[in-house]
Amino acid sequence: MAHPRLSQPRKLGRTAAIGLGLGIVGAVGLGAAIDILDPQLPDVQGLGSFHRPQTITLLDLDEQIIQQQGPITRNKIPDGQVPEHLKQAFIAAEDRRFYEHGGVDGWGVARALVSNVQQRGIREGASTITQQLARMVFLSQEQTLVRKVKEALLALKLERQLSKEKILEQYINNVYLGSNAYGAADAAWVYFSKRPEQLTLPEAALIAGLPPAPSVYSPLVNPDLAQRQRRSVLQNMREAGFITKEEERQANATPLNLAPAEPKHFASAAPYFTEWVERELPRILSLDQIERGGLTIRTTLNLDWQRHARQVMKDHRPGEEIQGAMVAMDPTTGQVRVMVGGQSFYDSQFNRATQALRSPGSTFKLFVYTAALREGLNPSTVFIDQPTCFGAYCPGNFGGKHFGPITMKTALSRSVNTVAVQAMARIGADAVIETAQALGLQGELDRYWPLALGAYEQTLLDMTTAYAAVNNRGVYAAPTPFLTVTGPDGEELWNRERDGRSGRRVLDAQVADTMAWMLQEVVKSGTGIAAQLPDRRPVAGKTGTSQRNRDLWFIGSIPQLTTGVWYGYDDERDTRQVSGEAAWTWKQFMLPIVATLPQQDFPPLPESMGQRMKRQEVQNLRILPQGHPGSTPFTAPAAGRSPAP
Repeated sequence: MAHPRLSQPRKLGRTAAIGLGLGIVGAVGLGAAIDILDPQLPDVQGLGSFHRPQTITLLDLDEQIIQQQGPITRNKIPDGQVPEHLKQAFIAAEDRRFYEHGGVDGWGVARALVSNVQQRGIREGASTITQQLARMVFLSQEQTLVRKVKEALLALKLERQLSKEKILEQYINNVYLGSNAYGAADAAWVYFSKRPEQLTLPEAALIAGLPPAPSVYSPLVNPDLAQRQRRSVLQNMREAGFITKEEERQANATPLNLAPAEPKHFASAAPYFTEWVERELPRILSLDQIERGGLTIRTTLNLDWQRHARQVMKDHRPGEEIQGAMVAMDPTTGQVRVMVGGQSFYDSQFNRATQALRSPGSTFKLFVYTAALREGLNPSTVFIDQPTCFGAYCPGNFGGKHFGPITMKTALSRSVNTVAVQAMARIGADAVIETAQALGLQGELDRYWPLALGAYEQTLLDMTTAYAAVNNRGVYAAPTPFLTVTGPDGEELWNRERDGRSGRRVLDAQVADTMAWMLQEVVKSGTGIAAQLPDRRPVAGKTGTSQRNRDLWFIGSIPQLTTGVWYGYDDERDTRQVSGEAAWTWKQFMLPIVATLPQQDFPPLPESMGQRMKRQEVQNLRILPQGHPGSTPFTAPAAGRSPAP
């Protein structure tokens, strides 16, 4: 076929012109150097039949295999059968002068050289498709000048011994494209449930736009970014003469039309967890290391617990179509032991544990009362539970019941809504927001009265991690799926003990211990009684139900483990259930777990807090000699959607 040329820029600045000259000279110099250094370079003859080594192996914390991928688990496009528009899309996206250079692009080298000189460091690369393939197959992944020189020399050698078509096909068959897909055949299946020859132009453009940052541009993770990247590839294809303006317009107007499927033969014992590992991996490894493959990742997952969790969620879900999610984690380390992201990964790859933003309902009261403790209130601080309006906002209690004078501890145990809003009114919404963010919430939070009752949506993972920090006496440990990562040569690339983030104190230990003590009362005698465990094993937790019962939550802890459970419909309709369903599921999950763990107690109520409570109780008796603690109810502004103080 005729491969269209791209027009060169008509004018170059002085610096760019110098860089161009150096780049061309460098490319010519490399051509001479290959003749001298050829005996020291790897033999590239076998590249025509190259298959990546075992791409990735995921192990649980006991080294049971969660997922294993290798040559026999990957689909490849046979020689000469790569669709033309797929080849054109990759060329437009990665190397528009592919058919013109000899392995190293002088124009690209010049551009990168100028940029790097100006930035006084390596800020921009100029790797051609041939160079990327050389790095992928033969070289280590360190970012050094020596490796870049070797990469360029190998690219020149490849171009001398293999055809352009063979180089391009091998690249398309081996490049990492996110979601455990190595090569376009797997990507076609993962994202569209299609064979490569069935891909449309917009689908091919989307896949070709993934290599620079597969986890970021993945349409399963960031559909908006994926669409933006697709638009860029289509523009490049039109500028290169591969497609017309009208074809570009029609392709851009086409929806993503995703039809995701688990990669063939890539069966995972914990697919939602595996997907999370894939998204988190770029946080600890470079893209080059991931592309290289051959990784063995020892994760934090307990595979036996994971299988049990999936069965429990299936057996106890309160409705056939209802979705559910579960996260269990070690509060001291943030290591995630269990992750269930939905009822069926085959039906939906959307991870409701990490991606779904849902209203946490009364589980958000953790932040209100923790903030209140930080501001000097104590569990015996009293409020009047009665119909109360805050401007135009008039919160109600479940069942319309009111209890009159009530302590903060009892208000949490009974999940009294009016008191939670009164508590926020007393300390200010900013104190609640600051506490929630300190405990790791990343979702939107704003200064309005419904904040106190969980109106602002959060993920189950963030909420569970926040409860874990309270369980960990105020030390926040970021959630992680990683213990160690080993490369193809056996070198340890990452170790949590050496490279992982340490916990950080976000709450005073006395505040956290007091909050944990209050949460135990919820399970002993409040809305969380369905989560009680045998042998009086202490449990600290909180139920939550969002408006119109759209979300059912329970997040509970024993000292060694914090577990969050959520149920709800994806379309957010009424579940017609109560949060006790989530608490019951939590208990069914925990029963065999606690049978293997020694019973531990939470830290006792801090002595200083106990003394404050006694003084408060004496004061309460003076206010109401009949023995019913009380206080003056809060009076809010009279009208309007008033912001919280």
